[in-house]
Amino acid sequence: MFLPVIMAGGSGSRLWPLSRQLYPKQFHALTGERTLLQDTAIRLDGLGAESPLLICNEEHRFLAAEQMRLIGREDASILLEPVGRNTAPAIALAALFATRHGDDPLLLVLAADHFILDVDRFCESVKKAVPLAEQGKLVTFGIVPDRNETGYGYILRGEALPDGGFVVGRFEEKPDRQTAEKYVKSGDYYWNSGMFMFRASRYLEELKRHRPEIFDACSRSISVTEPDMQFVRVDAEAFKACPADSIDYAVMEKTDDAVVIPLDARWSDIGSWSALWDVQERDGDGNAFKGDVLSLSSNNNLVRADGRLVAIVGVNDLVVVETKDAVLIAHKDQVQKVKDIVDLIKEKGRSEHINHREVYRPWGHYDSIDFGGRDQVKRITVKPGAKLSVQMHHHRAEHWIVVRGTAKVYKGAETILLTENQSTYIPLGEVHALENPGKIPLELIEVQTGSYLGEDDIVRFEDQYGRS
Repeated sequence: MFLPVIMAGGSGSRLWPLSRQLYPKQFHALTGERTLLQDTAIRLDGLGAESPLLICNEEHRFLAAEQMRLIGREDASILLEPVGRNTAPAIALAALFATRHGDDPLLLVLAADHFILDVDRFCESVKKAVPLAEQGKLVTFGIVPDRNETGYGYILRGEALPDGGFVVGRFEEKPDRQTAEKYVKSGDYYWNSGMFMFRASRYLEELKRHRPEIFDACSRSISVTEPDMQFVRVDAEAFKACPADSIDYAVMEKTDDAVVIPLDARWSDIGSWSALWDVQERDGDGNAFKGDVLSLSSNNNLVRADGRLVAIVGVNDLVVVETKDAVLIAHKDQVQKVKDIVDLIKEKGRSEHINHREVYRPWGHYDSIDFGGRDQVKRITVKPGAKLSVQMHHHRAEHWIVVRGTAKVYKGAETILLTENQSTYIPLGEVHALENPGKIPLELIEVQTGSYLGEDDIVRFEDQYGRS
């Protein structure tokens, strides 16, 4: 019926410290066992759609691919943005990619970080949008509001259409509280969800008409594509020259063919910790807990404990988020200032906004469990069949101790197998590689010693994941 386009970009600042620059919220399991990205893909199962096309940043590509693999969506193509340029160029890349062989599918454009509780109603609204998109309309989905929300833009509905939905009267910016109350009371306004459906060629026609410079830059970018496994790279320099703009400003507010389909499915963009509290299951005291949490005489709190016990006593309306390297404590009414904390972390030259202590790689992940002036200890987990790059270090030596599984170690011209409780030493300057030849995850402790222990002290000679 159509091609889903899932936009999976994001800077990871509003849900810090859980969300980070290299691990933003769409890759986290915030509302259940699956991540928001995985939920977005699975939500499409009942619609007969094609395999999705993901759009994400270069630095998130292996996260996106692994999460698709875990839910059986290995056939999803992943279009890589060299830099972020907002939604209008991202969707243009998707439309140009989808039409490159003469096809002209309907595109269902979704954000990877939205929560939708009522999937059946979501599917019903999508089905209502199909005939309108086939007629050349540019459909947006308007969320039926349930409160006076000042954090979303609004859409005023106009004339009713015979096939369902309404002509878009106009788009409104985020209102103040009094204006939002007026909008909701009228019954004529919807929240702007940022989800769309249209034929690829129609979007490109409107973009070319209203923002030709974006259309031209994206056309130049997509004219030179470089396949890499399931990833698709575009011409980086051409895309960097593209102006940044949202689809709303670039197209939807200017076109004469914008229509809105109402969507009443308990939707949220989970744009803050208080928004997450709104959609989570809560106990009899109004608390939403995840992880090892104990509570006494406390009400209406959101607490996430990722590694340690968190205990709260006599507190109300707080957000407490514990990760391995940072703890956030905020009042629910002040969580919009979390972005200011992230800015402060950047200003002070710290790194807690970039990544977690536990870092994911295409071959597995590692956790930096101890760090000194000239030493670092990591717990490394390598997926079955995975291999780290053939590499060497100028400034550090490494000691490896296997604690679970089997390690195949390449040291210069030597190849050895290590099993549990066995170890080896990699001298400074030695060309080496690590592989897991087994069927269970390989776990080992790595002790680094040397004058410089940064991740950029890696000279790669060979890498099956295309990293330089």
